[in-house]
Amino acid sequence: HYQHLFEHKPDCIAVDLHPEYLSSKLGRAQANFGHLPVFDIQHHHAHLAACLVENGICVTTAPVLGVVLDGLGYGEDDTMWGGEFLLADYAGFTRVGTFKPVPMLGGTQAIKEPWRNTYAHVMAEMGWAEFAMNYSDLPLCNFLEKKPRVMLDRMLNHRINSPLASSCGRLFDAAAAAMGICTEHVFYEGQAAMEMEALVDEDTLHHEDESLAYPFSILRLKHSGLPYVEPLGMWQALLGDLILHTPVPVMAARFHKGLANVICQMVTQGSQSPDGHDRHQTMVLSGGVFQNQVLFELVKGKLTAEGFNVLSHKQVPMNDGGIALGQAAIAAARSLQETNEVRSTCV
Repeated sequence: HYQHLFEHKPDCIAVDLHPEYLSSKLGRAQANFGHLPVFDIQHHHAHLAACLVENGICVTTAPVLGVVLDGLGYGEDDTMWGGEFLLADYAGFTRVGTFKPVPMLGGTQAIKEPWRNTYAHVMAEMGWAEFAMNYSDLPLCNFLEKKPRVMLDRMLNHRINSPLASSCGRLFDAAAAAMGICTEHVFYEGQAAMEMEALVDEDTLHHEDESLAYPFSILRLKHSGLPYVEPLGMWQALLGDLILHTPVPVMAARFHKGLANVICQMVTQGSQSPDGHDRHQTMVLSGGVFQNQVLFELVKGKLTAEGFNVLSHKQVPMNDGGIALGQAAIAAARSLQETNEVRSTCV
């Protein structure tokens, strides 16, 4: 109907990489019907490309570094991504870093019930025995103890409706729930993170000693060697603050500061060539998590101070509202690339 209405005849079709999305299925069906090429576009690559388009970056640009943080997107390794560090141009990308993959306990139910993410992180970082031994006096421990732990552990151990996800959005949910923010359930995705952002203590954020920011570390995944953000230190500090009855606004500020610090550390590490020289100075910040102005301003400020040219969004949405633009740009770049390769072959 829309093709007829706008008298539009596509040269190719772009779809999300996820094989089960209705839009992806419809796109592939349309491509088959019209004998058109179809391009599978990775979700976070599309976020990055949308930012490049908005900032007027040429289709022939050299690869730039991008930090794309959101809730979920289907990854090239068939797991769910959501905290990605990419080296990318329009046509392709390399994943150069990520957040620690943690099971989404109950699948999409983990989006609606933040405590599920807290429990999954506790189990991934220290296990129940250590958690209960060290933090049994916390209301959080009592709260989680009352959940159906035998069933939950079986789901985690056997990956029953608990896919791995390197999601920054779910990390926010887990931390917020541990602080007592929207612990039981939310009415919309991102509510817990938004309420935590709103509680951030400005004095702590801007004037407290950096040593009190929650510490994250950077380790490497065993199977791939890919650098990832390890939150164990953050959890130890956060739970320690709960024991000390630290005000939640102070804890929220320390979480944001610590997360911004490790994001910038990962970027600095990813921008270096093997010989230690600077390689990539243009940076993209995209994805729905960066709608969090506290985190965005911290990260942008630190990276700008380190000499990076930081690109982000002003008109195109940071969240999934900008995905279609990125998908179209990537499909166009790949189509042009294939056309040029054919011409080169003919010559």
